[in-house]
Amino acid sequence: MLTLQNINKRFEGRPVLSDVNLHVPQGATHALIGSSGSGKTTLLRITLGLIPFDTGYVKINDQALLSFSQVQWADRIGYVPQDGGLFPHISGFHNVSLIAGLRGWDKAKISARVEELRKLVDLEPAVLKRFPFEMSGGQQQRVAIMRAAMMDPQVMLLDEPLSALDPLIRRSLQQELKSIFQRLAKTVLLVTHDLGEAVYLAEKITLLHEGKVVQSGSYAELLRHPADPFVTMFINAQRTLPDAAEVA
Repeated sequence: MLTLQNINKRFEGRPVLSDVNLHVPQGATHALIGSSGSGKTTLLRITLGLIPFDTGYVKINDQALLSFSQVQWADRIGYVPQDGGLFPHISGFHNVSLIAGLRGWDKAKISARVEELRKLVDLEPAVLKRFPFEMSGGQQQRVAIMRAAMMDPQVMLLDEPLSALDPLIRRSLQQELKSIFQRLAKTVLLVTHDLGEAVYLAEKITLLHEGKVVQSGSYAELLRHPADPFVTMFINAQRTLPDAAEVA
């Protein structure tokens, strides 16, 4: 369970986040959406413990961020950055196992955990022997998910994880991600610009605008009962393709 309560953050006196509240139940997937500059990335970095916040609380299962060391908190959160963030000079296997090695895991435990995760993300064994530049975009993202899950964190954060992939791979990986989330049974917070992706992957959506939560709820709730005109504006701004009659 992930809880962000009354989060406020200012940069050089300018409010970036104002009284943001967010709750993701255990095992649920929650999507954070909004236009550029809405505060999504700042909120993600605060949750990761990378930047301080001015007021409020960040908690996992009612344990506050500020009560842990940075290392202790890092092991409770798995993170997949926008481009996968794999280290280019080491193999997929070493990307996945690096933190576990630094934490003192023995080789047998590391190998067993990597193999468990490899099967979970449906990755060929040979891929883990390759360097990132030798992998496809989809393979890199699978390895990045394995790395984020390696320490068996309670929460996983994904920042636009599929944005760099071409449409066919992206659609396929969306389906796989949904299955992976279900099998991992983790609490997941996903940041995306793509409303369709948010609807497909998450049970609940939070829309941010200018550092404030405009509305949280299911897609049906946002669509049928918008809390603010911006909600409707954001939904309508999502581009849809014309049907055959319109392009004939």
